[in-house]
Amino acid sequence: MTYREAVDYIHSVVWKGSRPGLSRITELLSLLGNPQDELRFIHIAGTNGKGSTSAMTESILRAAGYRTGLFVSPYIKSFNERICFCGMPIEDDALAAVTATVKPFADRMADAPTEFELITAIGLLYFKQMQCDVVVLETGMGGRLDSTNVIKDPLATVITGIALDHTEFLGDTVEKIAAEKAGIIKPHAPVVFGGRDKAARAVIEAAAKKADAPFVAAEDTPMTVQKTDLSGTTLDWGTYKDLHLPLLGTYQPQNLATVLALFSVLPTRGISVDEPTLRQGLLQVRWRGRFEKVSHTPLIICDGAHNPEGIEAAAAGIRTYFPGQKVLMLTAVMADKDYRGMVEVLAPLAAQVFTLTPNNPRALPAADFAAVWQTYGVPAESFDNVDAAVAAAVAVTGVSGKPLFSLGSLYMYAEVTEALEMLGILK
Repeated sequence: MTYREAVDYIHSVVWKGSRPGLSRITELLSLLGNPQDELRFIHIAGTNGKGSTSAMTESILRAAGYRTGLFVSPYIKSFNERICFCGMPIEDDALAAVTATVKPFADRMADAPTEFELITAIGLLYFKQMQCDVVVLETGMGGRLDSTNVIKDPLATVITGIALDHTEFLGDTVEKIAAEKAGIIKPHAPVVFGGRDKAARAVIEAAAKKADAPFVAAEDTPMTVQKTDLSGTTLDWGTYKDLHLPLLGTYQPQNLATVLALFSVLPTRGISVDEPTLRQGLLQVRWRGRFEKVSHTPLIICDGAHNPEGIEAAAAGIRTYFPGQKVLMLTAVMADKDYRGMVEVLAPLAAQVFTLTPNNPRALPAADFAAVWQTYGVPAESFDNVDAAVAAAVAVTGVSGKPLFSLGSLYMYAEVTEALEMLGILK
């Protein structure tokens, strides 16, 4: 099997759809010899922030000399990014080989696995083959019925912020969604809560108590942000002073607090990282597409916010990093999202907007999106071609000196950055 054949097989229509439940992944992993039972995990769930939290956690563990696995979604440019070993995406040949091993078992299942279940099995088998010391495992959606929840005894479980998202699957209240996320909690394994919602905390803390699992909330330790600029954030948390995190975004201090709370409980599970190593791991962390400065001259920032909480966070970031300024926005949206609510939040911060039509059947046409911005008094121009939209936005950025903010799904990030590479802005 070649790499292309492997990716085509994984994305095959046979596996499409989201069907919550653990029976299929349990069967598939059993056929593969239950590779997950030979690995140690840090299991991370949450509505927003779980990707950044996973990236920081993995970077610190790698700095400490552990052989790390990282399982995340979605990917930015290459499918391989979803399955990483020691900071590097799985190599093409390795993905092809592992997929070829999984394929005959998946093919013979009467109840075929979903695409995400297939990817989960491929990732877990690969991590076993690479003899990972610790795997940072991010849930796909929810927790209780997510295919990653087939693991039995994690080193710790982490639940980041809780907000209303995927309500058709997870429930229409914060409490219901928190209960689904709390489904990853296992007996005696420490639980770290990184959110600030009191109702969500109550649900998760009760679930931890029921499982006789130690509970730690990041918000219970004092945190002071000392400095925030385009180089990152410097903060104090508990006994840690002047910690520097290069990731941008006003939400990253909260994510870092979650990670620090996690490392405060890991020594009870045999994982200890000293402070110099932790600092080194933070300085080395990279996480693309989340308030990421992709270019300094001209100043271009890309963010993959796509739900209401993410849009609010993006707006807070613009106000923090560019106080009193209006920015240029390059943006696209899916027709099934609350795009009017998105515009209402962002319009006061926009000097000019360039809309484009994403390469997705659910996309809202660029012209329709531009019309919405115009109703809020924001000059907006529509483009059906990504290259043309990026070129026009960059031209105005160069003349005006205003920062350009690319806002949309993480999948749009790949198209925008490729266009920037074509213009010679990104190498």
